[in-house]
Amino acid sequence: MLESLNPQPQDKILQLIALFRDDPRDGKIDLGVGVYKDATGLTPVMRAVKAAEKKLWEVEATKTYTGLAGEPAFNAAMVTMILGDGFADRAASVATPGGTGAIRQALELIKLASPTATVWLSNPTWPNHPSIIKYLGMPMAEYRYFDAETRGIDFAGLMADLAKVKAGDAVLLHGCCHNPTGANLDAAQWAEVAKLLRAKGAIPFVDLAYQGFGDGLEEDAAATRLIAGLFPEVLIAASCSKNFGIYRERTGILIALTDPARRAVVQGNLAFLNRQNYSFPPDHGARLVTMILEDDALRADWKAELEEVRLNMLGLRRALADELRRTTNSDRFDFVATHRGMFSRLGLTEAQVNVLREKHGIYMVGDSRINIAGLNARTVPILAAAIAGVVR
Repeated sequence: MLESLNPQPQDKILQLIALFRDDPRDGKIDLGVGVYKDATGLTPVMRAVKAAEKKLWEVEATKTYTGLAGEPAFNAAMVTMILGDGFADRAASVATPGGTGAIRQALELIKLASPTATVWLSNPTWPNHPSIIKYLGMPMAEYRYFDAETRGIDFAGLMADLAKVKAGDAVLLHGCCHNPTGANLDAAQWAEVAKLLRAKGAIPFVDLAYQGFGDGLEEDAAATRLIAGLFPEVLIAASCSKNFGIYRERTGILIALTDPARRAVVQGNLAFLNRQNYSFPPDHGARLVTMILEDDALRADWKAELEEVRLNMLGLRRALADELRRTTNSDRFDFVATHRGMFSRLGLTEAQVNVLREKHGIYMVGDSRINIAGLNARTVPILAAAIAGVVR
């Protein structure tokens, strides 16, 4: 049987990780992998996570299974963190193995509820979005999003494409910190998108992987909360990997907002899908998150450190934009300072990206997406000088 398998295409980011690892040069710079790094290049364990782990070690009495949907306290705390108060009676939810698990379960739910529904994705989007959709054999379409000339939003194109959405289609929206571009809708644009999708009878499907990395924890939830208040049905896939720094604990949640009268049925279907896929979700990371969100002191320390992380990335953005303006003697890269989150797409050609890797040991994705958090005060001028060299 297994001899009939064909090789699968390699993930470009995983390929990049391997290339970086095998590069013997001391001064190499990794801007590819999407994890936060501090000035020393370390992805640290957050203070509140360390404190919660110590407390958990002291009080945890069992490692038996959690529920199919995860621990109710985790789900409730995450629903409140993301949506605020007032949604408990509408929110069905399940804990998932990371944000990717939440995306997968949301797509499985869409397929179960409406097999012919089309899932609309921004162009570009996180590569795993279309990969999973294709694997599941679901109808898929794209809407324009990024303007390659201005490095901002192609809002006219976006609205024109979303006008083609049919009732019952699911439209995947990046709740904040768009991956891979870093370009984000403003409040007025979000309101227009929501108005259009509501008129079309679409189902918003929000990927919220970076809450707290853009403009602040509450600010980054604003678009998701707007949509939650306007639509009878909303799917929200959220990750704790970035904002709690617990990447390897695989902690996420899928929230399905529905009519209170339908909530129990939707909850049952979510639990059913968990059972078919992985049965019981991971609990260690979810328990840490719950402890942090329920403890005033831990929550305050976590929010303070998350704000330090956010401000560090904003500082790196400003420093890189300023240094690129100086080295290129142009405003071509000023957009870097206005983008939000971990990523920006620089607008370099694949050939230029290859030169940066081969000549300078600077690693970024082939479409020139860089992880801003992979930089520090020492490497910003190195990157800017190398970019200036390849664009001349």
